[in-house]
Amino acid sequence: MIDQCIFWALLLFPHVHGSEPPPSPTLSEPWRQISWGDKETDLQYVQSYTPVNTNKEIKHLRVLLYGPVGAGKSSFINSVSNIVRRRMTHLATPSAFFSERSFTTTYETHKIRRGTSNSFYPIVFNDIMGLEEGTGQGVQAEDIKLAMMGCVKEGYKFNPVSALSESDPGYNPSPSPDDQVHVLVCILSANTAEIKESVLQKMRGVREAARDLGIPQMMMITKIDEACAETDKNLRNVYKSKYLKKKMKDFSSAVGIPMNYIFPMRNYRDEIDLNDDVDTLILSALRHMINFGDDFIDKMNSSDHQYHEERWWNLIWDWIWNCIHGCIRSFGILMTLLLGFGILIMMRSH
Repeated sequence: MIDQCIFWALLLFPHVHGSEPPPSPTLSEPWRQISWGDKETDLQYVQSYTPVNTNKEIKHLRVLLYGPVGAGKSSFINSVSNIVRRRMTHLATPSAFFSERSFTTTYETHKIRRGTSNSFYPIVFNDIMGLEEGTGQGVQAEDIKLAMMGCVKEGYKFNPVSALSESDPGYNPSPSPDDQVHVLVCILSANTAEIKESVLQKMRGVREAARDLGIPQMMMITKIDEACAETDKNLRNVYKSKYLKKKMKDFSSAVGIPMNYIFPMRNYRDEIDLNDDVDTLILSALRHMINFGDDFIDKMNSSDHQYHEERWWNLIWDWIWNCIHGCIRSFGILMTLLLGFGILIMMRSH
């Protein structure tokens, strides 16, 4: 009889036992507004874009993607191509499995074709080797800085051990404004528990170089459906998800990119047809990407561009000096070793 009373009491009055329902994983209202179901407006904006170009030197808005291995840089390029061309496409080769080593090894420019013609949209994406933990692994931060300045030639194969040097055939000594990067985009996975300190150090160096060059920066957070069950159920929960908002704040704090420059999205992964909600999120970010890059191109065209050129040359000279300083240091170490070896031989001969 007592057991039955306890059973009914727990059933009718669960709060008495302290078993309150868990808090909702979603907010009642989205914290950022997005026009679901109206992707055509943003798509038309992207497809009709032409760079602000008073001196005709810049034919493309160049976007450089960088980030840790496996974040989804190549998949993002393919996803953008899918949306703009309105069909599944293949521009960059992504890896189907996670690895601690970068699948992308060369510097490559990806252009999106207009329909079946031989012309291309004036926004291009550069994919590079991923950032890896530790020294001598993944792309060198110095190589990303050189890529931003337009000093890396197409097809250059990245060397994880040493940065591109001025004497290398892959070095471009006289980059044009069209070779230079106009938007720098950091790609991070929402699945990442934390960014390793050695990777963060490299990212900070890249961000500081972009800051000195005046290049606008933004962040894309991928794999939001894998990281958040509510977003996996319904992609439109992306700006209601408490988990994803916290993840965005954590990444913003770690990397230093403000929240209004961070865009969560998901790449095309297992679909064989387009999805309007996937398209809407990517197009929203792409529109801002174009706006930020176009503002920078406008500055490059303006009368104060000489100031920007001076900053570019200062950065190049800093890089050259660092290379010289590194060589001197290496030479000093070598001479010390040779001297020590010579002393050992003399002692042994006596």
